Amino acid sequence: MEGKVTILGCGSAMPTWQNSPSGQVLELCDKSFLIDCGEGVQIAMRRLGVRTAHLYSVFISHLHGDHCFGLIGLISTFGMMHRTQPLHIYAHADLEKLLRPWLEYHCADLTYEVIFHAINPRKKAVIYEDRTISVETVPLKHKVPTCGFLFYEHHRRQDAQTGEFFYETTKRYAYCSDTMYNERMVEQLEGVKTLYHEATYIDEHLTRCKGTMHSTARQAAMIASRAQAGQLIIGHFSARVDDHELFLNEAQEVFAATVLAEEGKTISI
Repeated sequence: MEGKVTILGCGSAMPTWQNSPSGQVLELCDKSFLIDCGEGVQIAMRRLGVRTAHLYSVFISHLHGDHCFGLIGLISTFGMMHRTQPLHIYAHADLEKLLRPWLEYHCADLTYEVIFHAINPRKKAVIYEDRTISVETVPLKHKVPTCGFLFYEHHRRQDAQTGEFFYETTKRYAYCSDTMYNERMVEQLEGVKTLYHEATYIDEHLTRCKGTMHSTARQAAMIASRAQAGQLIIGHFSARVDDHELFLNEAQEVFAATVLAEEGKTISI
């Protein structure tokens, strides 16, 4: 079954008239996963008509505000919608410490349970698994503990000769948020069908890129090329660059199958 990802926000730390901070909804095997939840994500979800009935899990890459400031508002709104299904949040353990006082103060009468799952962003590990999907952390290099997420799809198959059943795993989607150029992730991402990789800057900002521990569009394309990805989505664009075609042009010089993350855009994976 074809999956798809909807871009809810593709900007970096400073919101602009053009871009909101990070957020995506991944739909795979009749399940929905929210990846990062910057300020404005729930507004984008309502504007785009994103269905939340099958949204049970949220994955937060790291605790910089542009990736998690929208979460408490979303939790509150789900309560006003009389949600009953639990909401599972996978993130660094500090997120629960930060949100618990807000939940107790603003969301004491929630109609559903919020369940936190502490993850270690510095370690590769399977953090979610059901009968059809697994999610694995991808350690990244940023100013705070940060990880990406690799979504696998499992297909149950039967051996034609023995009749025994086995599971065939397909690497479908990888989300790599804030990170400096890091070749160590290539092996883990090898053969992924669709890779989202941050591209905060372009070549002329390379020095700034190193100081802030972000990547350029060209560097994102280099990772996609070395991982032999099927396609690359670039986003997390700096407010310093108004023309997003500059990001696209630089990336496509290295990896032709690159597309821009654009808010409201749905991309087949």
